[in-house]
Amino acid sequence: MRGATALRSEKRLTRKHLLAAGGITVVVALSTLLLPSNDVKANRDVGLLTSTVDNSVTLPLPAASPVLPQSEPERALREPEIAEIWNEITVVSGDNLSLIFKRAGFSDRDIYRITKKTNQGKSLTRIFPGQTIAFKADENDELTAVRHTVSALESVTYYKSSRGFEGQRDMRTPQIQQASVSAVITSSLYLAGQKAGLSQNMIMEMANIFGGVIDFALDPRVGDTINLIYEDLYLDGEKFKDGAILAASFTNRGKTFNAFRYTDSTGESNYYNENGVSMRKAFLMSPVDFTRISSNFNMRRLHPIYKTTRPHRGTDYAAARGTPVFATGEGHVIKAGYNKSNGNYVFIQHGEQYVTKYLHLHKRKVSKGQRVAQSQVIGTVGSTGAATGPHLHYEFLLNGVHRNPRTIHKKLPKAETLAAAEIPAFKQAITNATTQLASLQNSNNLAMNDLSSSAP
Repeated sequence: MRGATALRSEKRLTRKHLLAAGGITVVVALSTLLLPSNDVKANRDVGLLTSTVDNSVTLPLPAASPVLPQSEPERALREPEIAEIWNEITVVSGDNLSLIFKRAGFSDRDIYRITKKTNQGKSLTRIFPGQTIAFKADENDELTAVRHTVSALESVTYYKSSRGFEGQRDMRTPQIQQASVSAVITSSLYLAGQKAGLSQNMIMEMANIFGGVIDFALDPRVGDTINLIYEDLYLDGEKFKDGAILAASFTNRGKTFNAFRYTDSTGESNYYNENGVSMRKAFLMSPVDFTRISSNFNMRRLHPIYKTTRPHRGTDYAAARGTPVFATGEGHVIKAGYNKSNGNYVFIQHGEQYVTKYLHLHKRKVSKGQRVAQSQVIGTVGSTGAATGPHLHYEFLLNGVHRNPRTIHKKLPKAETLAAAEIPAFKQAITNATTQLASLQNSNNLAMNDLSSSAP
């Protein structure tokens, strides 16, 4: 028994000796690696060991000190940012806030907390088709933010805070780029503008500018020229909207009319010719653009339906059904209704002396008592009442007496001119536009002369 005990004790001693010897070996090895020598110097300032060979090349070695935890800014640089998740809903016809919030998974109580309790809340109650409303929720599906995109330039975001929801309105400023174009009328003003790359709105705006001096239903002729300097509005490198027309010229039958946009000292912008005379006359030459006259003022015309000789106390403008009809002057609607003869009609009073009448409308866009601005759409061309086809019958009365709408303009008051004190600022403001417009006109004339000389 004692011998067996002695053997086990010997084995235990041998194992201890072996462990001790192994430990001493490890310590010696680490000491050899880590202790500095003449050829290796410890750099304690930066936690690196540097090895110098021939005093010329310095190589970084792994740090001997423990690795410290990353700070928050360092971790943010390394970890990809998680994009905010918004649930965006587009407003469609027939929508209301209750339906939209319900589709997004929220309640009328959330609507109340935003629309009634925030400084910008009323904006959310005015929604229109095409706008978007986006929602953001937390991990508990509680509403934390709502973003109402009103337009490409405007949005309102409602953020949840400790005090409830708070609104923030954001406005974007578009980049403005100037452009110019020239065109020659070969068939109609509208087609010439389209061919030159102008939008429908830009063509209509040009017609409004010259509507007081040119009757677009009769005056334009093949060979007439137009020149425009205008602005385009861009967002994120793409055009999203027409800007203002800065200057324009229209050469009709050899006579050139120029128009320049000018903002006066009161902040109001209008168009004037080169002498500061307003392009805006008391009345437009025509209540309908790009049409043809099918029947002139005639006191002894044979009526096409009743087949009797009756006075035709106005001018008929033939146009497609639905063509916009403009108020030729500023005023208020004294009558708007329907009868068997006139069909849908609108009568407008302009000051004390003038009344204009618009008959056979397809639809009326104004009602009795409403004030209207010059060029405002008051209806659309139709064939209601005693009419053989789509057209507008237009009448002009001066002190209760019918006058020929196409000749009465010669007897109307002259257009207003800028105040004498404004003229120096106006002349200076249009200097660049005048030069640019003249250059466009010269280039256009040269191009037309080249075409003429090359024709057989």
